[in-house]
Amino acid sequence: MRCIVALIDRFGRNIDYLRISVTDRCNLRCIYCMPEEGILPKDPSEILSFEEIERLVRIFVSLGINKVRLTGGEPLIRKNIISLVSKLSVIKGILDLSMTTNGILLSKFARQLNQAGLNRINISLDTLRKERFKSITRLGEIGEVFSGIEEALRVGLIPVKINVVMMSDFNEDEIGDFVVLSKTLPLHIRFIEFMPVGINHIGKRDFFLSMEEVKRKVLKSGEILPENGILKNGPSENYRIRGALGTIGFISAISSRFCSFCNRVRLSADGRILPCLDGSFSIDIKSALRSGSSDEAIKELIKSSILLKPESHNMCTLNSKCTYESMSQVGG
Repeated sequence: MRCIVALIDRFGRNIDYLRISVTDRCNLRCIYCMPEEGILPKDPSEILSFEEIERLVRIFVSLGINKVRLTGGEPLIRKNIISLVSKLSVIKGILDLSMTTNGILLSKFARQLNQAGLNRINISLDTLRKERFKSITRLGEIGEVFSGIEEALRVGLIPVKINVVMMSDFNEDEIGDFVVLSKTLPLHIRFIEFMPVGINHIGKRDFFLSMEEVKRKVLKSGEILPENGILKNGPSENYRIRGALGTIGFISAISSRFCSFCNRVRLSADGRILPCLDGSFSIDIKSALRSGSSDEAIKELIKSSILLKPESHNMCTLNSKCTYESMSQVGG
């Protein structure tokens, strides 16, 4: 009988969800994520190898982690990413293996990801309009994302969730369009409050739009019913418009902090554990890996990092000590 192990932080939260940034590089330059010129990428030698990631995941799973999500940057630009999915999907104890992508390369990789053992996919898409997509992402074609969504549904990477970062006076006029999308396709639209992660955002324009305001606009689209179906546990407050094939959700990271329910920890591409998304501090685990530390020593390092998890985030403000330049370096 398998011994049940749990990672419990100082506030009694059970940490069972690991988000792994497999690369700090991205093929887009989203305005809320990184500067137009991009960020200086890490040297490849600084990035965790697939073998190192696999070893760490096995250790995390032995400590009670059972959900793993691959992120970036953009994970699909990491060379041989399918092989990593294959390695992780066979680890006993992982109940849910997923990925967040911008969708640009998804039509090419969706079937391979499904065959390699990926369970489901999240796609970041903040607009349904071609020109606005260019304005937000600065690169890429929205048609490639639509093709990726279609292919993900076709091969069974479900539920397919669409992450929509809401920005005041920028894309709030598309709320109704996304609601219609949830009616006509089995997509799970998740409206997300803008989160000022990264030192890029200090002193920048305020994009913030509360989920209460978004919800008021959604209510105009039809009867909204609470949804407690196939969606995985998480911070999203989910609903369904009567008769819709998909759902809509609201993630209020800023206006209604859900930190008391936080069950996640992050691993950056360069081998640091981030107990909290705000990036105020991190714990170097790569050095332990590369200096020959035993699995038991690494377990103790992970446990100590969990005990440093704060009670609540402090999204980068003028008074915070954010150590990361952009969301792409944190892993979202």
